[in-house]
This record gives sequence, structure tokens and C-alpha cells, in this order.
Amino acid sequence: MNVRHHDAAVAGMFGRIAGVYDLGNHLLSCGIDLYWRRVLADTVRPGPTGRVLDLAAGTLDVSLAIRRRWPQVTVPAMDFCPPMLRKGLPKLRRPEGAHILPVAADAKRLPLPDASVDCVTMAFGIRNITPRQDAFAEMLRVLVPGGRVCILEFGSGEERIWGGLYNWYLNKVLPRIGRLCSGDDAAYAYLAETIRAFPRAAVLEQELRDAGFARAWYRRLTSGIVCLHVAEKARYVATPVPSRPRVADSDGQS
Repeated sequence: MNVRHHDAAVAGMFGRIAGVYDLGNHLLSCGIDLYWRRVLADTVRPGPTGRVLDLAAGTLDVSLAIRRRWPQVTVPAMDFCPPMLRKGLPKLRRPEGAHILPVAADAKRLPLPDASVDCVTMAFGIRNITPRQDAFAEMLRVLVPGGRVCILEFGSGEERIWGGLYNWYLNKVLPRIGRLCSGDDAAYAYLAETIRAFPRAAVLEQELRDAGFARAWYRRLTSGIVCLHVAEKARYVATPVPSRPRVADSDGQS
């Protein structure tokens, strides 16, 4: 499947389950997803622009968590699946819903100028993006110098968690619960498949460094079921020092 077809298929899938997306998240995680989002919001670092960009914003739960933690910031909330954003719009009636700006946009082609946000967040979205490097490049571009990206994502299915119990849950239980919750077999089979195929945390950390971030690290949450990846843009761009002209010797040789 080429990139364009992949993007269309993923957007269509999330559009189909938008109505049950929040319920599915809470059921499948036993409510722990609320804690994960709070940790993500705590890791945000506001700066001079007063803007925190929330990518793969979905039904806006992360955007709301950011506003609760940092009420002084404005949150452009972008997702490439408009039905997901529409599902979240009623939540903006809450007090923390002020200054959240939902926009349909592709994380690989952001409608923002360079150095226009202090921080970028993304929860459970990076594994759906192909190629990831394009999204990392856009995050780096729109961040101010010294800005931070915070990515919350499931750990790799390659790792055995809780003696393999989580892996069994991922492969056998999750698709069945998802099917009962949404009636969409393909959507939650896709979820399990993308978690199994996702790289280990150390590999993603290196991808962020390779994308040009000056620093990158990660923190395991709930025994590594999810990982919080943090990367920072360099504060200063090194300016090459011009070489000094060579002075000729008295005999005319340099």
C-alpha cells in the first residue's frame, strides 16, 4: 500500500470508530489512559509563543489536559480525521475548552510558519504515520529554538511485558473487546498489529536524534505498556567560524 492509500485508509478507519473512540480507550486501558495523558501534559514546557500544538488530537482529550495543566496557553489541535475532531467539539464547552483551536491537518504538512509553537504533543498517533520522518521534520520546523516535543505511544509488541501477559492481552483480548465495543473488526485488529510492529523505545529515540533534535530520551509508563518520548530542538544554531586568510611568508610562499 502506498503512502497516500495508507493515509486514506487510516483516516477512514478512525472516522468509522470516532463515536466509540473515547469509550474504547477507557475500557481497553482500564481507565489508565487518563493517567497517561496527565503525565504527558505535565511534561509540556510552555515558552515565548504561548502556543502548544497538539497533533493527532482526536477527540481533544490531550488538548483539554494541556489546558487544565497550563491554563495560560493556546492549543492548536490538529488531526487528519475530521470526524474525530467533530466528536470532541462538545467538550470545548468546559472551562478548559477555551483557547483550543481544532483544525483538520496532516502532521506531515502542517499549516504553520516556522518557529511558531513552544511545544508539540502527540498521543497514540505516531505509529499511524508513514513515514514518521516527515512528521518529525515538521515538528522540528514549527518549534521555537529550545522547544520540546512530547510523544506518548504504546511500547513495542516485541517486548515481553508482565511475563508475556500483556502480549497475550494485545493479541487475543484487545481485538475482541474492540470488536464488541465498536462492531469494527478491522479497526482494533489494526491497533494490535501496529503495536506489535512498532519499534522499541530506544529505536524511536534514535529516530528523533536522526531527525535533528538535539536531545531525546524516553520514560516507560505502566511497565512499558506505553512510553513517553521527549525530544528538544537546539537552542542555538552553530555558526561556522570563517577561516582566517593565510599570510604569505617573506619569500612569497604561504
